[in-house]
Amino acid sequence: MTLPEGVIALMWVGVTLYAVFGGADFGAGFWDLVAGGDRSGAGPRRLIEHSIGPVWEANHVWLIFVLVVLWTGFPRAFAPIMSGLYVPLIAAGVGVILRGAGFAFRKAVDDLGSRRLFGATFALSSVITPFFFGAVAGAVASGRVPVEPGAIEPFAPWVQPTSMLGGALAVATCAYLAATFLAVDAWRQRQAPLVSRYRRCGLGSAVVAGLIALGGIAILRADAPRLYDGLTGRGLPLVAASAVAGLASVVLLSRRRFGAARAAAVAAVSSVVWGWAAAQYPDLIVGRLTIAEAAGSRATLVAMVASLAVGALLFVPPLAALLVMHARGGLEARESDGNGGVPPP
Repeated sequence: MTLPEGVIALMWVGVTLYAVFGGADFGAGFWDLVAGGDRSGAGPRRLIEHSIGPVWEANHVWLIFVLVVLWTGFPRAFAPIMSGLYVPLIAAGVGVILRGAGFAFRKAVDDLGSRRLFGATFALSSVITPFFFGAVAGAVASGRVPVEPGAIEPFAPWVQPTSMLGGALAVATCAYLAATFLAVDAWRQRQAPLVSRYRRCGLGSAVVAGLIALGGIAILRADAPRLYDGLTGRGLPLVAASAVAGLASVVLLSRRRFGAARAAAVAAVSSVVWGWAAAQYPDLIVGRLTIAEAAGSRATLVAMVASLAVGALLFVPPLAALLVMHARGGLEARESDGNGGVPPP
């Protein structure tokens, strides 16, 4: 493995973590959108806020990580991707901002109208944002990102079948991940009605995601033959592993093995992300730019790897502690005595 390939592998770890944890957060917003009215949806929305509240901002660190590595380590790819796909990228960035503002302000206001407004902002942005990220992925994977100076078109690279497939699959996958995560949280809190609700949501969204993926085979064959060849060739073992893990998660959900179902769902999404990487290797932008061609200087890559190693030592342990504490219920707010759970002196 060359140095540029090693750096890309590190970046792809970040892509995978964002797809899993960020995807579960976006999917929670989807279920918030369809939770129901003010009264009927109160319980599901409380569970969603409890589940993502302590960690939802932390997950965007992986997006920042990916962008920084791409910008610093592979500037010849960063420039055409950012300029050629500026419309969906700006839309996704605005979605991230609106989503965060909606989620934060909904909890800070008292009147019903404002809560509805901010709640709708949070929920709709949670659907729109992964769609545009998926559209960007489809444009890169189908080789439609222009690398020639002056060849920028605002819509042509991503308003096409593979990008639309990527957007739809991203939304369905986020919903599927979120449902399995929420089922685990509801089961841990012994909220039987919500356990059943998100078990059904998980099964339904898994079927929808599977159908989109199966239908996408024909789309890729006609619209992105080079990617199709890679997925049915070098990437086939990982694609098959994703399918097996997805089926396993459905079986485990149906048998109410929620923790194992969540692990299988994570494995399914992770496998398909790495299957995509294998399918387009050695290209970074399919048919346009290889990893070696896009890479910066060796000195830059070495310095970046060293910086990432130091950053990982400082960042990963506290993030892991945050996730473990949240999973074990150590961050739950206690408001019963009005004193944050601390007995009065």
